[in-house]
Amino acid sequence: MFIYLSKKIAIPNNIHLKCVSWNKDQGFIACGGDDGLLKVLKLETQTDDAKLKGLAAPSNLSMNQTLEGHSGAVQVVTWNEQYEKLTTSDQNGLIIVWMLYKGAWYEEMINNRNKSVVRSMSWNAGGQKICIVYEDGAVIVGSVDGNRIWGKELKGNQLAHVAWSPESKILLFGMANGEVHIYDNQGNFIMKMTISCLTNVNGAISIAGIHWYAGTGGYVEPDCPCLAICFDNGRCQVMRYENDENPVCIDTLMNVVSIQWNHCGSALAVAGSLRSSNLEKEVNVVQFYTPFGEHLRTLKVPGKQMTGVGWEGGGLRIGLAVDSYIYFANIRPDYKDAESESGSHARYVLILCNSIGTPLDSKYIEIDPLFVTMTKTHVIAASKEAFYLWQYRVAKKLTALEINQVTRTKKEGRERVYHIDSNPSAVSDSTPDYAKAFTATRDPICCITATDKTLVVGRESGTIHRYSLPNVVLIQKHTLNNRAFHLSFNCNSSRLAIIDIAGMLTLLDMEVRASADYSSGNQASAGDPSKFERKDVWDMKWAHDNPDLFAMMEKTRMYVFRNLDPEEPIQTSGYICSFEDLEIKSVLLDEIMKDPERPNKDNLINFEIRSLRDSRALIEKVGIEDATQFIEDNPHPRLWRLLAEAALQKLDLKTAEQAFVRCKDYQGIEFVKRLGNLQSEPMKQAEVAAYFSGFEEAERMYLDMDRRDLAISLRIKLGDWFRVLQLLKTGSGDCDDTLLEQAYNGIGDYFADRQKWFNAVQYYVQGRNQERLAECYYMLEDYHGLEKLTAVLPENHQLLLDIGQMFATVGMCEQAVTAYLKCSQPKAAVDTCVHLNQWNKAVELARTHNMKEIKSLLSKYASHLLEKNKTLEAVELYRKAHHFLDAAKLMFKIADEEAGKRTRPLRVKKLYVLAARLVESYHEQVKMSQQSKGKKTEAMSALAGLLEEDATSEDNRIVDNAWRGAEAYHFFLLAQRQLYDGYMENAMRTALHLREYEDIIPAVQIYSLLAVCAAANMAFGTCSQAFIKLESLDSLDLEQRQLYEDLALEIFTKHAPKDSRAMELDGSPEGAEGKSPTCIVTGLPIQEFQLWMCSVCKHCALGHEIGKYSCCPLCHTPVA
Repeated sequence: MFIYLSKKIAIPNNIHLKCVSWNKDQGFIACGGDDGLLKVLKLETQTDDAKLKGLAAPSNLSMNQTLEGHSGAVQVVTWNEQYEKLTTSDQNGLIIVWMLYKGAWYEEMINNRNKSVVRSMSWNAGGQKICIVYEDGAVIVGSVDGNRIWGKELKGNQLAHVAWSPESKILLFGMANGEVHIYDNQGNFIMKMTISCLTNVNGAISIAGIHWYAGTGGYVEPDCPCLAICFDNGRCQVMRYENDENPVCIDTLMNVVSIQWNHCGSALAVAGSLRSSNLEKEVNVVQFYTPFGEHLRTLKVPGKQMTGVGWEGGGLRIGLAVDSYIYFANIRPDYKDAESESGSHARYVLILCNSIGTPLDSKYIEIDPLFVTMTKTHVIAASKEAFYLWQYRVAKKLTALEINQVTRTKKEGRERVYHIDSNPSAVSDSTPDYAKAFTATRDPICCITATDKTLVVGRESGTIHRYSLPNVVLIQKHTLNNRAFHLSFNCNSSRLAIIDIAGMLTLLDMEVRASADYSSGNQASAGDPSKFERKDVWDMKWAHDNPDLFAMMEKTRMYVFRNLDPEEPIQTSGYICSFEDLEIKSVLLDEIMKDPERPNKDNLINFEIRSLRDSRALIEKVGIEDATQFIEDNPHPRLWRLLAEAALQKLDLKTAEQAFVRCKDYQGIEFVKRLGNLQSEPMKQAEVAAYFSGFEEAERMYLDMDRRDLAISLRIKLGDWFRVLQLLKTGSGDCDDTLLEQAYNGIGDYFADRQKWFNAVQYYVQGRNQERLAECYYMLEDYHGLEKLTAVLPENHQLLLDIGQMFATVGMCEQAVTAYLKCSQPKAAVDTCVHLNQWNKAVELARTHNMKEIKSLLSKYASHLLEKNKTLEAVELYRKAHHFLDAAKLMFKIADEEAGKRTRPLRVKKLYVLAARLVESYHEQVKMSQQSKGKKTEAMSALAGLLEEDATSEDNRIVDNAWRGAEAYHFFLLAQRQLYDGYMENAMRTALHLREYEDIIPAVQIYSLLAVCAAANMAFGTCSQAFIKLESLDSLDLEQRQLYEDLALEIFTKHAPKDSRAMELDGSPEGAEGKSPTCIVTGLPIQEFQLWMCSVCKHCALGHEIGKYSCCPLCHTPVA
């Protein structure tokens, strides 16, 4: 940052000021002084000139109001920005709250304790509460509307200062003896603050200021110090919070009267006077520090006694109360991201980008890159102790082979690190040694600059080191009077410009001048500083194309120097971006940083230097011939280009051609030759208008000449397809169809580039651009439109492949397959089906197109699923691919495993039903395949299907007895349901039927159920037989058998082992045709001829029983 005094306002009658405060939101400045003086001022910048923005604009007092009400000296003024109130107090203890009404300040409230004097007042961050402290120890906290919240007497303490914490939970009280006490917001004492900065200090001290930055403008970095406490002896400590054990301690070496943070907490202003033994009188100064204690700048202020300091809301100005004056100083910040200070060896990254910000290369470095500069071949970064060189390479148009060669070449010398105290020789190290880079130095680096052949490093002592590049060798050291802040080389490295910390610009000649005694061996000193000096300079730039031309910013004026002679200054406060072609590009960063998210082009300003302005004026007023003579005397490519443009305007082709030759503009020469070949004068004028971007005028001229074709070709060159379409439609006669289509497509591209797909579609349809149309439909998710496009396109059109991919990406398998088959890509169609898990479609396509790899792919995928234990997914896969038998095998396996768990019989039944239904699907598939082979009768094809099944089936159990597992668990569940519903007879008969399924349900479960049902039905004979069977089972151990025997003994001592009525244990008598079927509703044998059979599982039920059900009780198929 740089700071300079810019304005001074005198207070009438030489009344001395005691305090000053600047309202950060509304911009009012309040100052209080002797004899009850209280003034409110406001600086207003009023300008109509766009270039005179910011600090350069003239500032007048838009308000200068004296507030009457105090009789004694006004000692404290404080603003409440949120509620637009001003609170003041004088030496008599009178407090007045002022309010703004219709543009003027009026008294709102008055308070006087008449006991003591107010020493400090502070509003909290939200503006709702004020804390007032009196010298005698009284504390009052009041609300914004004047009500007292609480009061307290701190006995035996003389109070001097008060500050709120940002969240208003803590109050800090500064005592007259220099102590700081911490209280909560209700006035309860917490602790005394540890003051670390006063070690080794003797004698009486007092607090000069306490300021706790509330964080309203954000923080420089996370966990940044924001609480500053400063003492009158110059010692200061900056803390992160009220009990920070490691505060930043600063010794300012001055007598401090006041301190204040800026709007964003990045700079602390410490105002007072310098203590110096050799100075007879004290000098008023303001020192500026970062929150981490680094000294930024010093501002010397005239006058005897400084009493107060106040920052403007934007942080670009500061107000100082000195004697009976208010001084204003302008601040020019360094706009860049704050560097993080870290004691540990953190890693930093340097990213090399091109002019549009695309990263090309990057390097990680160990040192903190506080200063960075760049040449055509090197990036140089410096910390305070060391500098790092990276010789970068940018591959422009290298082939793959060349890139490999570049990467294979030795990277020696690509990266190097040197300590500032070392004396480097030309021998390059193979790898950068960071160990030396962290050695502390007494004289740190403060700035760097470089050209292709020279590197210059400035140090805080004022020494400048000059090194050669690319082999780093220390050539020379120069000593300056002051610490350098900014270094800059001219375009041929012959002269170095130095702006020091005090804002003095000096020049240093770097080239060795030959002298008369050179032959005697005495070499002339390299760098004889010229007598050139300028004060209050904060920015400068050399011209890119002239070593004797540079621009500099002095306060709010820009000067251009040619051969050290200044041109007349220009009023501006912009930062200089570049100086090229006799034009200076400047940017008003202060305006941009007010709203950095939405920069305005008006804040970029171009200034022309005098020779360019004079040449332009000569051409306009005198004529081309005289101007040519002037430019020949003062040649510059920019001036020749100016002349060439002026000659073109007047169709002086000879002069234009000569001027284009002088400024080496080949395109310009070609353009002049083309103009020379044109016969018509209006045609030449139209071409010149187009050359100078006067396209509307050129088009009008073409149309006036009835050359619509030229107007259209001009608009096509510009890419203005809307106007092309307009011209094509408005002209008389038929327009070219191809041109019309081109125009429609151009407009479609315009909308597509802006992602307005719906608008683009309308124009692509008219332009018959099917490729872009497909893309738009896809972006709009208009898949119906894509389907229509697929139907319209001819077979084997290359776009069909892309459309297929579009459908595939959104999972639309059928449409993708249609597109792929239409462009003769069956393999892509099959792959899409596989990818989208449509295996049945995939198998069908593979069969149709004789693809053999589908089966191997299917089995591979199935085994992959089985490896991952995803058996159900494998079943689904086989089912979709119509491999029903494989699916059934897996399903039976799952059902058997579930049955082995003995937990949920209903689930087991469902699994067996599912497996059986898969087998039924397999039967159907075999039957259908036999039918399709030849036109046989149904009976013959069924027989052939069974024979084929017999031949192919490895597991007859699965095919023949598919329903056996489902039957077993169906009757097992049915018996228990009947038992619980009270149908004991039916339950026992169903349990008797279960004896046929001992291979599926364990015998223990079957006979235990039979015993229970028989006992419940009082059929103890059957029960006894069930117990006999249970006691004889090998699967039971001795303990379990004993339990069954004990239970049998208990039952059959009470009941004789006889059935209450005769039971046929062996079930139904076998007829001539074998066993009678069992009813799946009741579990009883069916004796009647009137029965119902399920169409899927082929199981029977009594006709009158099935009427109660809507689905088959076994396989759950709906009853027809």
